[in-house]
Amino acid sequence: MNTSRRRVVLALGSSMLAPMLAPPAWSQTRSRADRAFEALGRRWLDRSMRYSPISATTIGDHRYDTRIDDVSAAGRDAALRFTRETLSALEAIDAGQLSRANQVDALILGNALRAQIWQTESLQSWAWNPLGYQSLAGGALYGLMAREFAPLPQRLQAATVRMEQLPALLAQARAELQPARVPAPHAATYAAQNPGLKSIVTDMIEPHKDVLNPRWRTRLESAIERFNAAVDEHQTWITQTLVPAAQAEFRVGAEIFDTQLRFTLQSDLTRAEIRRRADAAVIRVREEMYRVSKLALAGRADAPATPDQPSPEQQQAAIRAALDLAAAERPARERVVQIATEGVEEARRFVIERDLITVPDGPVRVIEMPEFQRGVAVAYCDSPGPLETHLDTFYAVSPIPDDWTEEQATSFLREYNIRQLLDVSVHEAMPGHYTQIWHSNRYPSTLRAVLGSGSFVEGWAVYAEELMVEEGFRRDDPLFRLSQLKMQLRTIANAIIDQAIHVDGMSQEEMMRFLTHTAFQEEREAAGKWRRAQLSFTQLSTYFVGFQEHLETRVAARAAWGGQFNLKRYHDGVLSFGSPPGRFARQLLLDEPIQ
Repeated sequence: MNTSRRRVVLALGSSMLAPMLAPPAWSQTRSRADRAFEALGRRWLDRSMRYSPISATTIGDHRYDTRIDDVSAAGRDAALRFTRETLSALEAIDAGQLSRANQVDALILGNALRAQIWQTESLQSWAWNPLGYQSLAGGALYGLMAREFAPLPQRLQAATVRMEQLPALLAQARAELQPARVPAPHAATYAAQNPGLKSIVTDMIEPHKDVLNPRWRTRLESAIERFNAAVDEHQTWITQTLVPAAQAEFRVGAEIFDTQLRFTLQSDLTRAEIRRRADAAVIRVREEMYRVSKLALAGRADAPATPDQPSPEQQQAAIRAALDLAAAERPARERVVQIATEGVEEARRFVIERDLITVPDGPVRVIEMPEFQRGVAVAYCDSPGPLETHLDTFYAVSPIPDDWTEEQATSFLREYNIRQLLDVSVHEAMPGHYTQIWHSNRYPSTLRAVLGSGSFVEGWAVYAEELMVEEGFRRDDPLFRLSQLKMQLRTIANAIIDQAIHVDGMSQEEMMRFLTHTAFQEEREAAGKWRRAQLSFTQLSTYFVGFQEHLETRVAARAAWGGQFNLKRYHDGVLSFGSPPGRFARQLLLDEPIQ
């Protein structure tokens, strides 16, 4: 899973959204530092918009729906200058005089600005990671067509104008990418994803072209022809130039990993401490999996031995046997989306019945993952931007590729069996990502919404899985609890392989053994994780770290509130501050000093 595709961008602002960017009516009672910071935040949100119009569309600012990002060196340098100017102004503000809410936003903004400077100047992903360009090219059109934020003809016209510009973006990508610096897995994934850009046009634009007047329809058809030709030209460059030359090392090493880890987590946890906690968690979760497996296997004549004090071999055999029972109940390959939809509804009814949290007032739409996004994650939650909270949330599930053999499809469906898909629906939708982002979008700080913490978001979704079991969801089905524990074990394994691969040199064979044996993953899932771990670093750590932070914050709240503690109060409270890093959510909730 990849959870939420909530984008961190450098921009926001719109004349139609002026009230959200204007000083609050009560700001005159604020300190001078507060007023200075609020003005800086509005200026950053507003002015930076021009540097990321594609992300702006996703966030909900539609001033620049007919523009695309300038990914040339000149465009990059202009954005970098603005980032440095903003950081300098931020550092001049006396943070000690800010309100608690503004202290948090200032720390989050400062982290984002420093991260962008480091990523541009030191990491230089613009030179070696083609998937950033892929996300932009696909998002330029998908962001316009996926949600009905404006009448269809208006969105089609914007898509037409963007399509006319996208050949230039692809040309800029070719100019900026340095093939010898591109790792082979990044190039291979780029080669597989690039043709999917045309499917956005085929599936989401062409079927609706008749709603345009003759002049705009002619312009659209011409834009499509040029766009498709540009994608084909780009594909030729990818396959003939980029892929053969892309032999760079994908492992980033300790220094880069640790630097990015600090930016990603905004936590004091070091790589070594995360590994220590994760190793201990593997032992603890496997012990619980064995206990549950004994329940699932009880009375079965073909069950392996399940003594109270098992040997490692007996523990492994029992857990595997019980997981095989769950894997045997799997959906047909064409029913994955339907099963996921049913799972969302079952989870929603349970959450409402138990009154665990304030539930969103709208549905989540389960969809097939867009083709241009496939090949990295099995599922993700795509929430509307903080400025368009009335629009649909998508829970995207990747269909089984048509070219997979029956053996490969079976491996995938053993992993994502009926119960596992239910747990994924809990994670992605109810009460996971969809519910959490809905709460986050109600928080008034647009800046905080734009710069949401991945570890808070991912950690909440993992916490949601555990919460449901704690409260009795599928209580009489030990195989569901086992499936949920397997997913929890996956989050722990994610944190381990994240650093083990990029810093310690873990090989593909070692990772496959760890994931298929220790973490009980099916071959297809483990193989997909190898590709994902090659393509990113530190993101896989956010699940485990965020989960631990949510558990620790709940323990602290229970201790602080005593008899006044209840789950709904806690959940609504901790989610009421948007999606800040876990440390700040705890400090705000429990009135601790902002550190």
